[in-house]
Parts: sequence; C-alpha cells; structure tokens
Amino acid sequence: MAPDAANANLATLLTATAAKFPERTAIRLDDVAIPYAGLDAASQRVAGLLRDLGVQEGDRVGIMLPNVPHFPLAYYGALRLGAIVVPMNPLLSKREVAFYLENSGAKLLLAWHGFAESAEGGAAEVDGAEVLLIEPEDIGKRVMAAEPVEEVAQKAGDDTAVVLYTSGTTGHPKGAELTHHSIGSNVEACLGLYSPTEEDVLFGGLPFFHVFGQTCTLNVAVAAGAEVTLLPRFDPTTALEIIQRDKVTVFMGVPTMHGAILHHPDREKFDTSSIRLLISGGSALPVEVLRGVTEAFHAPILEGYGLSETSPVASFSRVDLPQKPGSIGVALDGVQLRIVDDQGAEVPQGEVGELQVKGPNVMKGYWKNPEATAAAIDDEGWFSTGDMARKDEDDFYFIVDRKKDLIIRGGYNVYPREIEEVLYEHPAVSEAAVIGIPHEDLGEEVAAAVALKPGADVTADELQAYVKEQVAAYKYPRKVWIVDELPKGPTGKILKRNIEAPANA
Repeated sequence: MAPDAANANLATLLTATAAKFPERTAIRLDDVAIPYAGLDAASQRVAGLLRDLGVQEGDRVGIMLPNVPHFPLAYYGALRLGAIVVPMNPLLSKREVAFYLENSGAKLLLAWHGFAESAEGGAAEVDGAEVLLIEPEDIGKRVMAAEPVEEVAQKAGDDTAVVLYTSGTTGHPKGAELTHHSIGSNVEACLGLYSPTEEDVLFGGLPFFHVFGQTCTLNVAVAAGAEVTLLPRFDPTTALEIIQRDKVTVFMGVPTMHGAILHHPDREKFDTSSIRLLISGGSALPVEVLRGVTEAFHAPILEGYGLSETSPVASFSRVDLPQKPGSIGVALDGVQLRIVDDQGAEVPQGEVGELQVKGPNVMKGYWKNPEATAAAIDDEGWFSTGDMARKDEDDFYFIVDRKKDLIIRGGYNVYPREIEEVLYEHPAVSEAAVIGIPHEDLGEEVAAAVALKPGADVTADELQAYVKEQVAAYKYPRKVWIVDELPKGPTGKILKRNIEAPANA
C-alpha cells in the first residue's frame, strides 16, 4: 500500500503494516528477527531519543549505517518525527562526511561504531554537528529508555523526506530532494511490478543508504508486509547461504551480484528453488548474465533503470511483456519518458538522444541549489538524465551510452570530477583525467592519467595512495599512470575519449 491518503509521511507504511501483520517478521539478520510490531514500537522510541537530542520536525538527520536492523529503526524513527533523512555511505571519508553534514545542515549523524573515525572526524569540522555512534548494546539501552513518540508527524506529499546526495560531473555532490510522494509513488509502482505479499522474503543486500535498496527493497517490503533478510556486506557464498536458509523469494541485486551468484563454483550445492523473481538495476545487466540467471534459477529477471533523482525507478521490464535482452523495459506506470536532441526536440523512433523523465517520481529539486535544479528540470517538469538512449517500435528503451562521464563501478557511481579535484590538490600534479575502463566483474574500473608539474617527482603508486586517503574505498583509481601531456582539443579541453590505459598500468 502507498502512504496513508490523509498523511503522506512514509512512516505510515510501517504503522499500517504493523497494525495488519504485527507478528510477521519484518527484518532478519542471521538469528535476529524483528516482527513488524516490534519494528514499529522501537521506531517510536528512536523518534523519542531523537527528540531528546534536540531533533525537531524539518531537521536533517544523517544516517551512516550498513544494512543492519538499526537502519530501518533510524529511518522510520526520523521520518515519524517529521525529520528529513540524509542517507550516507558508511565508507565515506572524513572529508566527504564533513561536506554532507555542512551542506545539508544536519545537526545529528547516526553512525555505525565501526566507522567512528571518519564520522566523528567529519562532524568535528562542521559547527553544530553531533554524532551518535550506534553500538548495538549501548544504543539499545538508550532507545529503550526514551519516551516513545506514538504519533506520526503530518506530512504533505510535496514535503521533503530524504536528501540523497548524488554527484554531478562538475563541482560537489548535489542533494536530491526526494519527497514523501515521489518515493511513495515509486513504492506503489514497484508493488505492482513484482507483486510482493506478506509471504515473500526479499534479499536485503542492496545498501539502504542507496535509493535502489531503500525504495525497492526496504520500503516496498514494509508496504507489503514482507520479510527482508539482511546481508551487510555482499559475499556470494553468504548470499547463497541466506537464500537457502531463509527461503528468499525475491532476489534484489545489481548486475555484479547476479553475476557473482551465477558463476559461484558451488552454486548448485545450494537450494535456491524458493526464488520466484530476480530484480536487477544500478547499471546495465550483461545479456549473457540475464540469460544465465534465468536458466540457473528457473525464474524471470526484471531489469530496471533509474537515478537518485527519480526515486529511483523510471522504467522496468515486466513479466507480462516480451523480454528484450539489453533493454531497460518500458516506462513505469504514471511515468513518462522521451528522447530528445541537443535542442530539446523529440527524436524519431530508433534514433539516439538524451533520455528525459517526467512524473511523480521526479525529485523536488537539488537541496539549496536552484541553479542546478533549473539546469536539470525544465519548466514542463522534464528531468534530463544525461543518459543517451533509443526507443524501439514497442516503446522499449535501450541505454546506448552515458552523456556524462559517470563511471559505474560494481553498481556504485563514481564521478570523475570529484576524484580529479583531489588529484589536483597534490602539489606535483599539473593535469589529471579520470576515466572508466572496462572490467570483467565490476563493469568498469576507475583509472587516472596524470601529467606532472615540471621537475615534480612522484610515483603512480604514491598518487593512488594519496587519493585513497581522501575518498571512499570504491572511488579511488585502481590504475594510475603518468603521461607527459594529456590529449586536448582546439580549445584546450582534455579529450578523455583519446585516453587509453597502458597495459602495464
């Protein structure tokens, strides 16, 4: 079900299901199973703890947690109170944490104890930002001591629920304002797509700090009364054990997860017969993986497309329509797609252009960034994705290439400009270009070509180590090489398309 018509607050997904299925398991992590009534009651106390810590309606609350039961408790607790959630990757560096907190104005960061150094280090650089470390035993006592907040803050559909940071190819990351209605509409559409019920068990390996896992796994499962069985850090062997142990019915993953499961040497030793459906998104699913998964698990796999700015799903393949390998399917119900040229005019069917999205799933805008919002969303509400696509005669869409220089490494977005800016901070670097190069398992790997200042003396390994200290682990370039000069066009712009990684890099 979608959020209550009288109150658009996403927290009503949980309250409604807890009233309907109080004893059914909501969240499982190994031997820990939390029923819906327990999840709802605990989220009330989390809301009370946040209130005691000074959080008020409209305040931003950072959540820097892996996929553990504490994430949904913090998420629905903050929403219940009327706060705005700012999800953060636990792998962010101190530098990145500071930017997220300062830009969003978050007064509190709920961070997993294992990432205390970057969380506390980042918060220390921002005036007024505090950190509450989530250590299971200690936080459990504090939560239970808090006075529960039983009421759910009244929210309109257009009120911001989540500020999700997504980098562009220029400048700092931008906070996409996702509303209660934009996420709620996407939840409702996904309910129609893969029809989860209270009998389903969804695989919870997609990070909840990412909009794909947050909307399509967590919120969809809660809306349906289904169970989510968690895996905080993906490992194919553990994933197969969970599928067998918990009888997973819907496997949610990015292409690298599907490939790792498919090619696991002991896959056939595990009982995966419970799987009725597989869902893929985050990056393009190789056709051979799609076919292999369908054959191996005797179940259909649906591939979707979306962005953080679209809450996230814009299109999906469907079980009741022909399967076209390589396609991202058709537009989601209630969502419009079109392909335009550089002048904004629609191109004929079959021709390549930029994909645009319009619908209730599109973000409200970029947080405190009207210029970026105006550049991304036109006066008619069309959001420009930056992806190049074509449409066939059946209105199936195919992504051809990325207009921007986005690198998708194992389902995670890496934006070259952000890494280049770090490289440029090194005193020996004159020019830097970060590109994506093909990788068999990850789809793409991050690589960097660097030109040094005259007389500078630094090795590629030293530059790699320098960047590694400044950014999240999935972002730093695994391949770095030094060149005399980077290729440039007539205007002096670096031509990334002319850069090739040497074999020994």
